[in-house]
Formats: sequence, structure tokens, C-alpha cells
Amino acid sequence: MDRLSREYASELDRHDPLARYRSLFQISEPNLIYLDGNSLGRLPLDVVPRMERVIRGEWGDRLIRGWNDGWWEAPKRLGDKLASLLGAVPGEVIVGDQTSVNLFKLAVAALRLRPRRHRIVTDTFNFPSDLYILQGIIELLGNRHEIVRITARDDDITPDLSALEAAIDQDTALVTLSHVTFKSGYLYDMQSVTELAHRRGALVLWDLSHSAGALPIDLDGCNADFAVGCTYKYLNGGPGAPAFMYVNRRLQDQAVSPIWGWNGEADPFAFDLDYQPADGMQRFLAGTPPVLGMMALEAALSPITEAGIGALRQKSMGLTQYAIELTDAWLDPVGFSLGTPRDPQLRGSHVSIRHPEGYRINRALIDEMNVIPDFRAPDNLRLGFAPLYISYQDVREGFDRIRRVLAEKRHEKYPRHRLLVT
Repeated sequence: MDRLSREYASELDRHDPLARYRSLFQISEPNLIYLDGNSLGRLPLDVVPRMERVIRGEWGDRLIRGWNDGWWEAPKRLGDKLASLLGAVPGEVIVGDQTSVNLFKLAVAALRLRPRRHRIVTDTFNFPSDLYILQGIIELLGNRHEIVRITARDDDITPDLSALEAAIDQDTALVTLSHVTFKSGYLYDMQSVTELAHRRGALVLWDLSHSAGALPIDLDGCNADFAVGCTYKYLNGGPGAPAFMYVNRRLQDQAVSPIWGWNGEADPFAFDLDYQPADGMQRFLAGTPPVLGMMALEAALSPITEAGIGALRQKSMGLTQYAIELTDAWLDPVGFSLGTPRDPQLRGSHVSIRHPEGYRINRALIDEMNVIPDFRAPDNLRLGFAPLYISYQDVREGFDRIRRVLAEKRHEKYPRHRLLVT
């Protein structure tokens, strides 16, 4: 059977053990090809009645009594559920605040654990927001530290691992990287990088935003130190959903958050005027838990934990491999190039395809072809393949529409750059 045919894609779907999970998500536009789950996951249908209950029944009827009905324990409860997806144990993960805030907390905590060291090592593949947080920390701490960024050309797909190894020296306090890089989808070998940093006395902080819920993670097995991540991508927690933090048990009594909020205090309802950090992960919380977001996330996690991260990874690799085959066959002849590693062991669950007219192609896909991808300057179309609800027929149809944009020159009517509205 022709691997590029509709029949072949349909056959793959018929043999997909995760196919039934698609019906658990809201898909109100059957003709829409949604390839941006790596930025915002689809709505799990079970979230809707859960939110109805929490708003009308818990908030509406129970009012403040809801804190005694499960709200207060939600950060730890959700953290323990996430731990099973992250290769951690109960008590090592907690949910609260946003990824950037959590990165700030854990990066500062890590630097304080290495007070005689002055170097932070990261790379230019890291998410820019993470780099901004690090820059702010440097200024806040009086410019006593330096950030060493492993520089890569913009057309590089994989980082320069030899340069990374050379940069981690005896003065390095912290190495912080995105587990899956946001542009190319390159997947770092967590264990080897962590071991390298530890051999030189440094701590490691991983950003799991583009890997959590899409591929197996083994934080404890890799002896990781710290990790953060968002929950609105492959975990489908919804826009602005609360983020998570991981701190290895061996560091929890030593590391202290720089944000001393009442929710991280040892006895928050004593209202003591002098702060004492709580035991365990509770100390890394700050303000009041975002209950509505947490309840939505809790409902959203059920299909993921039921399907199992191993099955999700297998389908993810199948979807991304099929996308690469279609890129080679259909898009390479019209000027696209692959911006993602070909080795499935080196990539996450999104594929980057590159074209000099990437921005205009992206506009045409959204406005005229009912395809929602993601664009990252200067020329990256990022296509996310969320295994629970993306089908092989979605992949084939999406790539067919991409090649039609080029064949029909639909992109040529759009401006070459984003228009700034003033």
C-alpha cells in the first residue's frame, strides 16, 4: 500500500491502540487540523462537568468550606499524580504558580546551595522566557554570577554537546536546559547531562514544558536535582493552567524558596510574623492555590494516566516519523527543510519544518486552509502531535494542505513579516 495514501493513514488509525481517546476531547470542527497542542492542548470533555461541579457546587454552595473539602490539599495531590508521569515519587512534585515563577524559585535556591560558584550554563535553544528569568536573577543578586550560553547557529537542529561539556567547569553552580527544545524539538539525554554536571559539582534544573505528558521522563532514575514545567501543553490543563515543580528528596531540606509566601510557611494558619519554611515541597509554594485551574487540570490528567506514558511515546514517535516521511516526499521538493532530528530517540513530540516563506505560509494555513500550526521566527513551522487526539489521517491531511498552499501560491498575498499594531 502507498504510504502516502489516505488508505494507508486510515489503516494506521485502525490499528492505533490509543484511537479511542480522541473521543474524550472536544472536537467541534471536524475539518480543523489542530497541530498546536504543543502550545495549548485540546479540551478534555470531562473537564466541563468537573468545572460545573466545582463552580456551582463547591464554590457556589460550599463557599469557604471548600478548603476543607479538598482544595487545600490540591497542590500536593496533583503533584503526586504528576509524579507518576515524571519518574518521581509522591512528595517530590507540587503544583502551583507559573513556570517562570517556579524557575525563578528553584534557580535561586540552587545558586544558594553553591555559594562559592558563579557560573550558570544554558544554551540558545532554551526557551527565551527561561533566559529572561536567569538574566533577572543575575541582576537581583548583584551581578555576582555569569550566564554562559552555548551558542548555536539558527539553522542548527541539535546543540553542540562538546561545547556544553566544555562549559560546565568547577565554577559552575547550575546547568539549566529545556529537556525538549522549543524550536527543533531536540530531546536532551537527561541522564548523561545530569551525570556530567554532578561530576563537576554543579546542580541541574530541567524545564519539562515540552516533554511532560508526551514522553517518558525519569527524574529520580537520572538523579535529577530540580525541574519545572507547564501543564497546558501535552497535559491539556487549559490556558494559564498552574505549573509544577520537582525537587529531589535529597535536596528538599536544604533548598529554600526565595519567595516566602504564607502557603510555604511551616504553620500558615498560625499567622506568625516570622517566616519558617514548611517541610518538603510545601515550602516552594507562595500564595493561595489557584483552585479552579487545579480542578480543571486534575480532570485533564485522567486520560493521560490511563493511557500510560509508554503508549503515548510509541504513538508520538509514529506520528512524528510519518510527518517526516511526508516532509521528505511532499515538502522538500517545494523548498521546505526538516528542522528536527530524524532519530526518534532525539526528538520530542513536535516536528519543525522550515521554509523562507514560513510566516506567510503559516498565515495562509490558518486563514484559508483550516490548519492551526505554530510559527517561530525566523522560518519555523512547529507542528505538534499530541498522541491522545491526533490521528494519522490528521497528519496526512495537514501536510497535504501545506503543500497545496505552495502549489496554489496562497501565501503570496500575505505580508512577509508580522504587522505591528500601534
